[in-house]
Amino acid sequence: MTGDEGIHGAQEQDRRLVTLERLLAIDSLRLEAALDQASQLVAEMLGADKIDALFYASDKESLVAVGTSHTPMGYRQHAIGMDRLPLANGGREVGVFQTGVSYFTGRADEDPGQLAGVINGLGVRSAIAVPLDVAGTRRGVFMAVSSEPDFFSEPDLQFLESVSRWVGMIAHRAELLERVASEAAEQGRRAAADELITVLAHDLGNRLTPLRARIAMLERRARKDGRARDLQDIDQATHALDRFGRLISDLLDVRRLEEGLFTIDPETVDLVQVLRETAGGLSTPATDIHVEAPDEVVIYADPDRIRQALENLIGNAVKFSPAGKKVSVSVAMERRNDQPWVVLTVADQGPGLPPELLPRLFRRFERGQESSGLGLGLYLVSQIVAAHGGTLDADSTPGQGARFHLALPAAPQPDTALDDPDPAGAPMTSRADPQ
Repeated sequence: MTGDEGIHGAQEQDRRLVTLERLLAIDSLRLEAALDQASQLVAEMLGADKIDALFYASDKESLVAVGTSHTPMGYRQHAIGMDRLPLANGGREVGVFQTGVSYFTGRADEDPGQLAGVINGLGVRSAIAVPLDVAGTRRGVFMAVSSEPDFFSEPDLQFLESVSRWVGMIAHRAELLERVASEAAEQGRRAAADELITVLAHDLGNRLTPLRARIAMLERRARKDGRARDLQDIDQATHALDRFGRLISDLLDVRRLEEGLFTIDPETVDLVQVLRETAGGLSTPATDIHVEAPDEVVIYADPDRIRQALENLIGNAVKFSPAGKKVSVSVAMERRNDQPWVVLTVADQGPGLPPELLPRLFRRFERGQESSGLGLGLYLVSQIVAAHGGTLDADSTPGQGARFHLALPAAPQPDTALDDPDPAGAPMTSRADPQ
């Protein structure tokens, strides 16, 4: 090696180290922006016509260019649709992703494994593609290309493999920052919503009291004068106020749950009696509620809270049942861990639940696109059930209705208050009105 070659090699090494340092200095909160910056830095260092950070997108079964250098070939790639490479089409990039083995060529146009769009559409002649791992998981491919034959060298391949590991760290950091920022924003929104809802619920509750008094006066006058039709209307108005009052109570219960003030007062309860009373009050001319249960099932629970859970659960099913379709409620006994449990199943014939909603179904303020509710009903049901040491889950086939399964221990329970909303010690999962 001559002196000039040694100096050139040292300068090249310095440039690569500077590039790696600049890569680690990238602090963008957005993954795409971070990868664009990284691709541009490497393109300038190598003199490449294009650098790509291709990530696997499972919903598209493709490698997608999340980050691309701001170069003419990079812009052309997006213009002709070569920024997405379906796995089914094969190609060298897909092979690197699937095998984890790097690819290096200076004669891409002579390689039968290359895609025609890469050769003819982009004019690629030299290419390096290396695996891209993020937090120990294969996530995609990092690659460099040039329109000149034999443009890259073996040291370039080694450099790109090192860069790929650094880019993986950048991507991991950017994804973590995105998640933290998103969670912080969501937490802020929820805190503001909690405060607004609490103030609103108290204000509405204060206005219900004089309204109830006025209706009671009207009822006494109508009863004294024998106005039967007015009494029917007053009865309907009273029921509407009762439903409104329960909604306000639900709103306040959500806040009590968050503050650890939610309590239960258990006693011996006939679950079937509470169920039949609740179902009778929620039946409508358009939706019949069919109850199939033994004559009596005794549990140890807070009757008011159990009634609240059933009203929300059955009311949710009635709301999404088509006119003329019934809601079915069944009660059965089973054994879990050699202990008797009662399982209550509520099934409707509505549109069902989309699969993507099921994992977050019982979070508060979660609801489906068709829902007009606040997204609190099922959340409260889940927490009431958890307070009694029970479980709540759901299953659904889109277009064929939804089924909710509420299970409670049939044996007496010693705990009488909910100091921890989840007695089992598991994280509290909020659940909400789904549809």
